[in-house]
Parts: sequence; structure tokens; C-alpha cells
Amino acid sequence: MSKKRALISVTDKTGVVEFALGLQESGFEIISTGNTYKKLKESGVNAITIDEVTGFPEILDGRVKTLNPHIHGGILFRRDLESHVETVKQHSIEPIDLVCVNLYDFEGTVKSGKAHNDIIENIDIGGPSMIRSAAKNYKDVIVVVDINDYESVLEKIKNGQVDEEYRQKLAYKAFRTTARYDSLISNYFAEKEEDEYPEVMNMSFEKVQTLRYGENPHQKGVLYRDSSAKNPILNFEQLNGKELSFNNINDLHGCLEIMREFKDEDEVVCVGIKHTNPCGVGLGKNSYDAYIKCYEADKVSIFGGIVGITSTIDADTASKLSEIFLEIVVAYDFTDEALEILSKKKNLRVLKIKKLEDSKQKYDMKYLDGMLLVQDKNTSLANEYKTVTKLEPKDKELEDMKFGLKIVKHMKSNAIAIVKDGHTLALGCGQTSRIWALSNALINNEDKDFSGAVLVSDAFFPFDDCVELAHKHGITAVVQPGGSIKDQDSIDACDRNSMSMVFTGIRHFKH
Repeated sequence: MSKKRALISVTDKTGVVEFALGLQESGFEIISTGNTYKKLKESGVNAITIDEVTGFPEILDGRVKTLNPHIHGGILFRRDLESHVETVKQHSIEPIDLVCVNLYDFEGTVKSGKAHNDIIENIDIGGPSMIRSAAKNYKDVIVVVDINDYESVLEKIKNGQVDEEYRQKLAYKAFRTTARYDSLISNYFAEKEEDEYPEVMNMSFEKVQTLRYGENPHQKGVLYRDSSAKNPILNFEQLNGKELSFNNINDLHGCLEIMREFKDEDEVVCVGIKHTNPCGVGLGKNSYDAYIKCYEADKVSIFGGIVGITSTIDADTASKLSEIFLEIVVAYDFTDEALEILSKKKNLRVLKIKKLEDSKQKYDMKYLDGMLLVQDKNTSLANEYKTVTKLEPKDKELEDMKFGLKIVKHMKSNAIAIVKDGHTLALGCGQTSRIWALSNALINNEDKDFSGAVLVSDAFFPFDDCVELAHKHGITAVVQPGGSIKDQDSIDACDRNSMSMVFTGIRHFKH
């Protein structure tokens, strides 16, 4: 059993000829299948077919070709067990010492939108079976699933350096590959079955990049991508600046989520973000107008933050953006002049994104030290706009209510937004008491005129104190979900103070 044999069967044929020739030069006999065999033979590789090994032809349109004892016996038998060695001798099974397989492109077939039957035919059976067999018997069999490993495998074979540690590393990559493959198939069927919350949730994540550090310098940080994600929101082209950090990416996500709320607006929205919370939001006729409104909302907190604009940034806007320190500027596009201005700040990350669409992801998830909380994404704004006071809101106030709800739903609870004329005047978030959220918003913006403004709350008022405080500062309209046993107290306070109040029926907690 001294003869070495390699079985090669790949869908992605990049580099496979060079790999096979390298193995052949190292004394391996090459066994191959179907189109891989044709490719190798045409390129001068002295390969033999699977049926020459099994004595049995490929059948069922190629569904069965490698599922045979002469294949799996040759892979799985332990070379250090005399009983195994005697068994394969008895059945004339020859060893297979290297398995090189990459799988049918199930993922690409699904993404291409092909018919269900075509997708089913692209579920690989023999490939994963061979990979798993070789990986299980990694001490005796080299398993190769990544075309990027071809060169190192050949080098180590040539130099006699294929030790157990390296074999185990390849086996780990092999099992990781088949696990991801099965996860993609499972998720496809879960979607077909409309199994919204399956008993077992299979997910697979691919590493995108290793970050400089995590949320703090003493923590490591890595960015992964959900293999089944459809049109993820973090889809951008970086045009300038340093590498994105953990906090940059987290804050960017918060910025894009709010920008997406305004994707159908005739006006341009500008969003300022600090530590995932908005510090200013403004609607304008163009990018410059929107940014000025956003900046004026909170000139202090926006320093060192992120600015996102649902438009093309021109030179005038870029000049204003350059006046303060920002971590990221993100927009649909940039004029050449604007990009030249922003690029003068070498560390400023400038990101170009495609026009934002509705989320195609099913879930919002929180990983809690070994447990996973899963819920529907919060895609709603309001069930209704029901006036519960004697005074009806003015049309402009109702517009501001809808504007404010798009913002407050993305703020950490307890959350309060005070808005007027399509921009934020004051924001209060992340407090353990609703009155504190409102008080902080007002105190931090005590120089502003709140007369005629709208108060937006992410949840109901347990007392009438928020209404009374709002009235003292000239706020004339309130929108909240309602649902407190003391709703009437807040309604009565509005009526006493000639304020309007609207109930939406939907709470927007964000913890």
C-alpha cells in the first residue's frame, strides 16, 4: 500500500490543474470525476476516472458516483489498525491519501433566483461525504477544501512537512466548510417552509476582517458576515480615511438605520450619530440645508461623531463638514470637488453607499453569554394617529410627529425627541426615568425656543409630569403610544394646557 493516490473533484476549478500536476510530480496517482476529469486530462494530467476505481459507472445523472466502498473505504480505513488494513486488502480496496473537493455552488444557485428543482440539484451529496470522511481520518488523509491552500499543501508534501498539526488544521477547515454548507441548505428549506422561528436555528458567519480592537482597547474585535444575509445594510465603498473600528461600524449601523427610515422622502435627511444614538437629525432641500439643520440641533455632541446624508454631498457641504472633527461621513455619492475637500483629512472615513432599501433580514438578535434573544425587526412606525385630546394637532405638527417617531424608535430607551419644522431641537435617551430623559433634553438645550414644538416619546407616560414640563417650555403637541393605566392623567394635563396629544398604539423600546 505504498502507492499514494489523490481524489480531486471540484466545482471551482481555479488552480486545480496546477495543483494536480504538482501532486503528480510528488508521486500521486490522480483520481477524478466528471468535468474535473475532463479539465485535468485536457491539461496534461494523467488522471483516471472514478469508475475505474469502483468498477461501477456514474448513475442517476451523476447523483451517485463517489458513494462507494472503494472510495470511502480507501479514505476511512485506519492505517495503524491491522484489522482495517486486512479488511481493505480482503476487498481489494486501495488507499486514498488526499481528498481535494469543493462543493456544488448551492449558495450561488439560490442567489441567482433559479427554480426550486435547479436548487435541489445543486445540493452536493458526494462532496460533503468525501470531505467528512477525509477530515475524520485526517491523521492518514490530507483533506483540501480551499483553493488558497493548494500552494502550501504542495510545498509541505514536497518538503515532507505534512505533520499531524497541519493535517488537523485542514480537517478543521473541512468541517467548518460542510457545517456552513448544511446551514445554507437548512435556512433555504426553513424559508420555503415559512418556519419563522425554527426549533433549531442554524446560522453561519464568515469573517470579514479583524479589527484593531473591540469596544475598548483591551478587547479584541472581529467583523463577521451572516452567510444568509440578503442585501445587508453595511454595504459600502470606503473612499478615504483610516480602517473602520469596532465602534465606527456599530455607530455606522445606527446611522444607516435612521437614514433608511427616510428613504422615500422628497427631502434630504442628514443624521448625526454619537455612540449609536442620534444627536441631530434634519430634513432639508439639499445636502447643505439638511446638514446645517442637523448640526444646529446639537453642535456639541456631533463632535467626533458620524454624519450620514441621503443625497450627493457637494463642495459647499463638504467644506462645512470639514470645519469640525468627524469620524465618518457617509452618503449616496460625492462630487469630485467634495471628495477632494474631504480627502484632505487623512483620517476621516468617507463612505459611499447604495440607495437604502427596506431590510430583508428577518430577525433582530441579541447574544447574551450563551443564549440568543431573537425577535422580529421593528419595521413599524404607528398603528394609527388617534387624537385623544380636545385639541386636534395642526397639519404641520402631525408631520413633525411622524418625523420624530422615525428618530425616537432608534434611540435607547427611555427616549424623548423634541422636534419642529423637520429637525430635532433636543434629544434625551438612555435614562431610567422618562421625566429624566425629557429633563436632560431640555436642560442640555436651554438656549433654544421650544414654542410650537412637538414632544415624541418612545413609550407611554406613567404620570402627567412630562406633559406639564413640556407645557412650561412652550411645547404644544405630544405623540406617544398610549397604554398606561394613567393615560387619562396625561390627556387631562394636555387639555388643561391647550395641547394636543396623539396615540399611535405602538411602543418603540430599544434596550
